[in-house]
Amino acid sequence: MMDGMDINTLIASRVRELRDAQGLSLDELAKRSGVSRSNISLIERGESSPTAVVLDKLAAGLQVTLASLFEDRRAPPAEPAPVSRLAEQTLWTDPASGYQRRNVSPAARSPIQLVEVLFPPGQRVAYDSMAREVETQQQVWIIAGSMEVTVGDAHWRLYTGDCLAMRLDSPIVYYNPGQVAARYLVALVTLPHLPGRRRE
Repeated sequence: MMDGMDINTLIASRVRELRDAQGLSLDELAKRSGVSRSNISLIERGESSPTAVVLDKLAAGLQVTLASLFEDRRAPPAEPAPVSRLAEQTLWTDPASGYQRRNVSPAARSPIQLVEVLFPPGQRVAYDSMAREVETQQQVWIIAGSMEVTVGDAHWRLYTGDCLAMRLDSPIVYYNPGQVAARYLVALVTLPHLPGRRRE
């Protein structure tokens, strides 16, 4: 598993890689994401520990999922491993809320991304979840504890074993009202917009 310095270096590399791949300048990404140019520059140099909210805005501006910013692309891409060992999985802690997210999925290309989250009691994280050029569907399955999740104007209290499906195109708020940490699995699938599909 990566330590704090390594994970910030990985995030820096991924943001720069994704920005370059789309031919975006710092100013253009700042405009698309709502994150300041100076902040993006610090993140790309590995000199900033961005919060989950900032990373979500960058992901939206780059038209990718948040989980994509934690993918380790340093391994040779020819034959990516179909197995993801625990010791190799990327673990990141949000400096604002202390919630931890682990990228569980192997490097092998798949439309499905799995993320394990450990969410501290009493903490809250709000994402803008701006509309993307691609459609992303997400499910949250509570493994232990409970969570309150608000998607747009809809609100749910989820308990152990409950699973919530949502589309990432509305503001989302995660809140742990309990006295213990909540543990849950997030499954994401990104679907390209097909010709003729209506964009909302």
